Amino acid sequence: MSKFIPGMKLNQMYYEQIVKRILGDFFPGLPYSAGLIDYGSDVLGFDTPVSRDHQWGPRLSIFLSKKKYAKYSERISETLSEQLPYEFHGYPTNFSEKLSDGVQRLEKSKSGKVNHLIRIQTMEDFLQQHLGIDIIHGISLKDWLFFPQQRLATIRRGKIFHDDLGIAELKKKLYYYPEDIRLYLMASEWSKIASEEAFVGRCGDCGDGIGSGIIASRIIQSIMNLCFLMEKEYAPYSKWFGTAFSKLKSSRAFMPIFERILRARSWKGREKNLSLAYELLAKNHNDLNITEPMHTKVIQYYGREYLVIFAEKFSKKILGKITDAEIKNLKLTGSIDQITNVTNILEYIDVIKKLTKLYE
Repeated sequence: MSKFIPGMKLNQMYYEQIVKRILGDFFPGLPYSAGLIDYGSDVLGFDTPVSRDHQWGPRLSIFLSKKKYAKYSERISETLSEQLPYEFHGYPTNFSEKLSDGVQRLEKSKSGKVNHLIRIQTMEDFLQQHLGIDIIHGISLKDWLFFPQQRLATIRRGKIFHDDLGIAELKKKLYYYPEDIRLYLMASEWSKIASEEAFVGRCGDCGDGIGSGIIASRIIQSIMNLCFLMEKEYAPYSKWFGTAFSKLKSSRAFMPIFERILRARSWKGREKNLSLAYELLAKNHNDLNITEPMHTKVIQYYGREYLVIFAEKFSKKILGKITDAEIKNLKLTGSIDQITNVTNILEYIDVIKKLTKLYE
C-alpha cells in the first residue's frame, strides 16, 4: 500500500484533481453536487491504515436532480469508467465487485474500464436509503427518533466538495437534534441510569461481582451518551464510540474515573468512583441551565447503604421542559440508539421502521 492519506483528504483531492475535470469536459454546465457524507471511518475522520482493506479508497458521491439523474446518471458512470486513471496518489481507483461479505476492496487494474466507487444518485434517494425519510414531505419530530446517530454523524462530519444543488443547507438542517428531541433523549438516558443505579451495589453485596461490573459498564455508557447530548454531538456506533467520546470537552474529567470503575476489584471501589461520575455529571447538567439547579451529591438508596444520584429526578425535570405535547407524552424508551446498540438493526433502515409501534 502507498503512504496513508486520510480518506477524506484523499477523496477531496480525487474530486478536485480528477473527477471535476472529467465532469467539466464531458458534461459542461451540468448542475450537480459532489461530496462524501454516506458511511465509513474516513467520513468520520477516524480512519487509519487498517481501514484500507474494505470500502476505502478513491471514492465519492455525485448528486443530481431527479430530472438530470434520469438523463445523465448512466452516461456519467460510463464516462468515469472510461476516463478515470487507474491510480491516484498510488491507490487504485478500481474496486472489486461486491464480495461475499458485501463489501468492495481496492483492486489494481492496468487495462479496460475502471470499476469505480463513485456513487451517482439523487439527494432524495440518498436520504431515503440513509435515513428512511422522504425529504419532500419534511421531517417530523418523531422521525428523529428513528435516525441512527452513526448515520446522522456521517452527514454532519462529511464534506461537500461542490454544491450546485444546495446540499450544504440540508446538512445544516440535520446538524443536530431539535431541542425537544434532545431533551427527550436526555430524559430517557437519565431514566436508564435510574433503573439500574442501585444494582451496582446490590449485586456486589450479594457476591455477584460480574453482574455488578456489567451494570456499571452500562451506566458508564449512559453517562457517555449524556455527555454527547450535553455537548450537542452525535454518538457514533460502538467501534468509534469511545474514540469520539475522547474528543468531547467533558471526556478529560470522566475518562480517568471510568478507567477506575472498570478496573475496580470490589463493588465498593466501583461504587466510590461511580459516585464521582454521578456528581460530575450532575454538575455538568446544572451548567446547561435547562432546569432549575439539581442536587449534585450522591445519597443512600432509601436507607440502604448503596449510593445513588437518584437519576429519575433529573429525568422528570428535563421531561417537564419539553414543549411538544406528543414528544413529552412518549414513554421514556428513547431513540433507536437508546433502545438497542445491535449493529445489525441500526444498519438496516427497513428493520428500524418495523419498530415504530414502540412509540404508539
